[in-house]
Amino acid sequence: MEEHGLSPNTDLGQHFLVDENLVDLSLREARLEPDDVVLEVGAGVGVLTRALAGAVAAVHAVEIDARLAPLLEDVLAGSGNVTVHWRDAMRMDLEALRPSPTALVSNLPYAIATPLVVESTWRLPALRVWSVMVQREVADRWLAQPGDPAYGSPSVMVQLAAAPTFRRNVGREVFVPRPRVDSALVVLRRTGPGADPVLRDLVRAAFAQRRKTLANNLAARGVSRAEVTTVLAAMDLPPTARPEHLSAGHYRRLAGEISWPSAS
Repeated sequence: MEEHGLSPNTDLGQHFLVDENLVDLSLREARLEPDDVVLEVGAGVGVLTRALAGAVAAVHAVEIDARLAPLLEDVLAGSGNVTVHWRDAMRMDLEALRPSPTALVSNLPYAIATPLVVESTWRLPALRVWSVMVQREVADRWLAQPGDPAYGSPSVMVQLAAAPTFRRNVGREVFVPRPRVDSALVVLRRTGPGADPVLRDLVRAAFAQRRKTLANNLAARGVSRAEVTTVLAAMDLPPTARPEHLSAGHYRRLAGEISWPSAS
């Protein structure tokens, strides 16, 4: 970056991973195959991008900061299997990427980590693995289990589609510049389809007010309390169950057995 007269833009969440041991670990735990197609969001200075290019068939590298174009061109010289998309990942038509990504491997900008990963579970059905560096608290929420204070809608959405196979907490010293928060490397492997529109709508409604019972929250959306309590009883759950008491599997079953009024 010094050679190109650049400095990190922290407003864009730029905290570049500079520890190549962690880059190697991310690829190794993802168990990438030579024919994989990787989506990397936040290519930055290309440390991870270059490693991915040498390991898989193709890389879609997404980067919002066009200032980095000359730098990435230098770093990726000779890597003909990398396509750099100068876009905001949250505004991209990810479904249109060709070839379709089979893995998401990224040092993710913290501000978009949860919406990107959660949406990718249904928007990119060919994804079989996620190997991502995220804020430690975000990792806690994704992996939280029912009854945990961190358990919520993101936990359910992630766990509907994937299960963790690896997690390692990471210190701040492996980034330039150092972030103000701690990080974690998380690897998820697909276990099922992402949530469909009805299931997504149901989960959002369930957690709309955590202090209320699940039946009351869903009744606010026009679902019969009696219908909800009947399904809860069939799952050996009390009628007073709160949204944080249900597992991802419970929510998938609930969506299939109640009459949901609409999907937003």
